[in-house]
Amino acid sequence: MKEKVGNFRWVVVALLFFATTINYLDRQVIGLLKPTLEKELNWSETDYSFIVMCFTASYAVGLLFFGKIIDQIGSKLGYTISIIIWSIAAMFHALAKTSFGFGAARAVLGLGEAGNFPAAIKSIAEWFPKKERAFATGIFNSGANIGAMVAPIMVPWLLGAYGWQEAFIITGAIGFIWLIFWWIFYEIPSKKKGVSQADLDYILEDDHVDNTPIAWKKLFTIPQTWVFIVGKFFTDPIWWFFLFWLPSYFSSTFSLDLKKPSIHLAVLFTCTSIGSIGGGYIPGWLMRKGWPVYKARKTAMLFFALLALPIISARWATDIWQAVILISIAASAHQAWSANIFTSVSDMFPKNAISSVVGIGGLAGSLGGVIFPYFIGIILDTYKANDNLSGGYNLIFLICGSAYLLAWLLIHFISPRMSPVGKPSKE
Repeated sequence: MKEKVGNFRWVVVALLFFATTINYLDRQVIGLLKPTLEKELNWSETDYSFIVMCFTASYAVGLLFFGKIIDQIGSKLGYTISIIIWSIAAMFHALAKTSFGFGAARAVLGLGEAGNFPAAIKSIAEWFPKKERAFATGIFNSGANIGAMVAPIMVPWLLGAYGWQEAFIITGAIGFIWLIFWWIFYEIPSKKKGVSQADLDYILEDDHVDNTPIAWKKLFTIPQTWVFIVGKFFTDPIWWFFLFWLPSYFSSTFSLDLKKPSIHLAVLFTCTSIGSIGGGYIPGWLMRKGWPVYKARKTAMLFFALLALPIISARWATDIWQAVILISIAASAHQAWSANIFTSVSDMFPKNAISSVVGIGGLAGSLGGVIFPYFIGIILDTYKANDNLSGGYNLIFLICGSAYLLAWLLIHFISPRMSPVGKPSKE
């Protein structure tokens, strides 16, 4: 009788989901407290852009660091170090009194949070066969949306009940609770007690990528690395904008009171969870229909790129719910895109290089996340000076809607078939 394949790999997904939820809860807090801190500390839009840039710049450096280190020390220890750093940094925001102080706290937060995705993507590759990786990635990546969904409800409540300092302390402390479960339950399949040979055979059934070690510097000479770099550079900054500026956009354009729990933001980020999970499911479904991996992946990504375009029409929204619907579609498309661009790394690279490539591409995405907020600050301050702040957001929405299609076209030019590294290409 054939031995039954176990389901512990879905416990791994649950752990990654909650870590990602906490990751995004901690980074979202400042966006929700922005109106309060602007008044209390007299910030301008440019000051806030500086604080966001401190996070994204440090996040970029952290991705490069953690990507390389996690491939060396493993996902279990790497994740542990990451969440300790970011949880402490999140709590230390409560001590900041100036924009420089917040910038410093955000920089350390960015450094620590950078370990989340390199460790998570590597863990998925360790526990899942290729046909399930995008779906598993979509599930854990939906934690980003849940974190961003919980924050608009939790943070205003904490602000009203205790104050902004306590909001940072309480949300930051949650990471240490998760760490207990991670250290108890996680281990790679070959070392995990209770994992059968049937489990190992299932995980490795379609893993035919050459596992010859690749020198870190050589990764930059491989076209497949640039597929991921381009995919992240042009689209990650859009997500940063959704996280850090949407609360302010709804507040300034539609007079949303951010001192109260926001059902509008909760609905928006709930929709993105559907996008993340659905985005992971669609290419797997196409593969089960017999489509080649690269064709299923790229077709799904093209669909999601087109799905982001309607955000351009948000400029004509006359009430908040119209804007919520249009932005929800684009934000959901981003998360669906994200699930697939992350999974493309394990499609193309051996497991011993996955975290490094995720780190390199994440660096590119974060560099875009440094550049874009700089221009957002200039655009919004310029339009605000002319008493036309909504016009600034209209220009930004145009950029947001176009970024994914541009990224897809560049990816197709770089590597039409996204062939696994070491495998002869038929391109």
